[in-house]
Amino acid sequence: MSDGAICCHETAAMLWGCPLPWDRQQDFLIHLTRTDGAFRPQRKGVRGHRMVLGEFDVAFMDGIPLTSPSRTWLDLAAVLPFEDLVAAADHFICSQTRSFGHNRIPFCSIQDLRNQVGRHAGARGIRKARAALELARVGADSAPETRLRLGIGRNFLPEPTLSYVVLDAWGREVAWPDLAFPEYKVAVNYDGVHHLSAAQQESDLRREAALAANGWISVVITASHVQEHGYDGVARLIREALVKGGWASRR
Repeated sequence: MSDGAICCHETAAMLWGCPLPWDRQQDFLIHLTRTDGAFRPQRKGVRGHRMVLGEFDVAFMDGIPLTSPSRTWLDLAAVLPFEDLVAAADHFICSQTRSFGHNRIPFCSIQDLRNQVGRHAGARGIRKARAALELARVGADSAPETRLRLGIGRNFLPEPTLSYVVLDAWGREVAWPDLAFPEYKVAVNYDGVHHLSAAQQESDLRREAALAANGWISVVITASHVQEHGYDGVARLIREALVKGGWASRR
């Protein structure tokens, strides 16, 4: 759209598939900047930015120049609420390798995010970025999973394990829960809208049966549960399962 301009901020985030809050998704302006920070691109339908970008800050997607995943995340720190920034970090660093289902290749590493924070000590939202990195984890497959994990932390429950594989007595994989507490054999799954299909519901029933057959307590959280109780409310359901599994709260 403009000579020498690249996509940045929310536009770059959406191109990377990063989950954004609803109000940010409704920003229909194209966010553009130039690598030298000389001037803001000005054009109808464009929100121009003035940024100086290094060699690690620029990438290409299908020939479209845009800020790299790590730089995009750093720029989001200036505009996203804290939990959304943690979810964005989880999205960029997510890595999963399964014998079934889909695999995830990370867009960048958590060290890449740390390096961006280290190189831009005076950037807007840098304190928020540092705090968000402390809570970012590899393996969260969606923003609701991240929010659920943060709700677990706020309620002083043990930290769950991500990308955990439940094995049967013969060492065969039987389930891959979103969040797991192996010590207490509690598995937690967030079942989103795609779990409403007949094929997925059949798969979920097999998952639940396999978990039960191997002595695991299963907690299934849905969007309706979150709407009704909030993430802190559904964390209490997880607490009950942990207590059944032998966890004793110190609170």
